[in-house]
Amino acid sequence: MTVPRHFALIPAAGVGARMGAEYPKQYLALAGKPMLRHVADTFAAAQVIDHTFIVVSPDDAYVAEAMADAPYTGSGARVSILYCGGATRRDSVLNGLRTIREQVGDADWVLVHDAARPGLVVGLIDRLVHALRDDPVGGLLAIPVVDTLKRADDYGRVQATVERRGLWAAQTPQMFRYALLRRALEQSGQVTDEAGAIEALGFQPKLVEGNPRNFKLTLPHDIVQAELYLKESND
Repeated sequence: MTVPRHFALIPAAGVGARMGAEYPKQYLALAGKPMLRHVADTFAAAQVIDHTFIVVSPDDAYVAEAMADAPYTGSGARVSILYCGGATRRDSVLNGLRTIREQVGDADWVLVHDAARPGLVVGLIDRLVHALRDDPVGGLLAIPVVDTLKRADDYGRVQATVERRGLWAAQTPQMFRYALLRRALEQSGQVTDEAGAIEALGFQPKLVEGNPRNFKLTLPHDIVQAELYLKESND
């Protein structure tokens, strides 16, 4: 019986318009190196990951410089760049899956991770892989919602207080077997995450507790918080 392998797929073709930067946010400098480089370094250091694929747009002009001195992209590379990104996250992930078809088996696991979550650490990858090793569906990192949630009306006033029991905030990586993930994305519309596509097929992904440091950078003030976490990791 063949033991399933684990591959990481990082969609990095977005422009990050809400960050208000002059170039895509995945290339913004954080703690001395591009945001994307922090993510790639983490996956390259994770022994459970057989290979990492970074999906960028066909005309990306930044990734070569961002990864130029990475020790894991030359001979015996652990990270490869795929210039096949699409207009949306779903398109980029699906294009990436199609491109790596010859290298990945149907039963192999694919861990999809946001390029804008540089706070990921190897321990969280190991936790996810261990929790889902024998799972029939797959799952994702997430954290339980602890804040009181309010639903607003069209005028910015509270319409209702939302019961938070059982609610989780989704993170990444999101980990599913290649064949199932590809089928889910091919049959889905534009989804906000891979788990949503899997859910649309009638499956229930497993929630694995993540960590607040693994948050997604969206707005300019997020950079300060991310650098604090990254500095903490390096101390």
